This record gives sequence, structure tokens and C-alpha cells, in this order.
Amino acid sequence: MKILITGSPGVGKSNIAKELAKKLKMPVLNEKDFALKQGIGEWDHEENELVVPLEKLEKGLKKHMKGQKNAILEGHLLCEIGLPVDIVMVIRVHPELLETRLELKKYSQQKIYDNVFCEGIDYCKKHAFKNYSEKKIVEIKNEKGIKEALSRILKELRGRKLIEQKN
Repeated sequence: MKILITGSPGVGKSNIAKELAKKLKMPVLNEKDFALKQGIGEWDHEENELVVPLEKLEKGLKKHMKGQKNAILEGHLLCEIGLPVDIVMVIRVHPELLETRLELKKYSQQKIYDNVFCEGIDYCKKHAFKNYSEKKIVEIKNEKGIKEALSRILKELRGRKLIEQKN
């Protein structure tokens, strides 16, 4: 099974992916780590971020995923490309909560504004619907903590018979 986890920066994608991977005993592939290892993209020193060409990322991930039976893919850019996955989890939080989280992570005011704006206009959700089948997309709120979000994800996976009831 291939699970994609996406959403705005700061919504909890990485932590959810790590916990889900432990529970399901599956590897996690972070988009940024993958891009860095594959030499996809260039570091923008002024913005202090990796700028990744989406076409190259998509091509590289598709090639990598051909040999994978089970994987959890995680990253905010994944809503903008189409990958062969079984389910797409769009992680969401209220924009005010996201603002607080990003401030705690010491994001610049401009980055906070940009990401809160994107969350407010459903950027990742809208792009996921453009790039994946509607039947594969599930919106998960992560406002009360990782444990609750993980529980919702596992319930969804069981309901779709993607995992056994015991997980």
C-alpha cells in the first residue's frame, strides 16, 4: 500500500508520517530528503529553502516508487504532482493554530503569512483534487494532537480495507 500525506508546512505531516510508519511497519519517504539525495532542486540561500522543480520531483518519485510495495510519502509539494498511490491524506489545521505553530518553529513573518494564507484558501486540498482521484482523498484535521489525527487515519484505512482491523 502506498500512502501520501500532504498539507501546508506546519500541519504535522512529518510527525504523523513517522507515527503511522511505526504503526504499519512501513518506510517513510520525505519529499525534501528525496530531492536532496537525488540532486533535484537548488538551495535558495536568501529564502533558506530548497526550490524543487515539480516535474523532476514527480519523475524521480515515480521511478523510485516502481520498486516499492509499501511506502508512506510525505511532503507539502506532493499535492502538486500525481503519484501512483492508494490514498491521499490532506492534513489540515485552523489557520490561527498554524500561525502559532510556525511562529514556534521560528519561521520568518513572510513565510508564516504565505503558509497561513495557503491553508486558509485550501491550497493543498484544491491541488490534491486536481492531481488525484476524488475517491482517494481524505481530509484529516490535526488540531488536537498527533494521536487523534493518527487514530482518524487508521480508522479511514480500516474502513477502506487498506489495513486489517487489528492495526
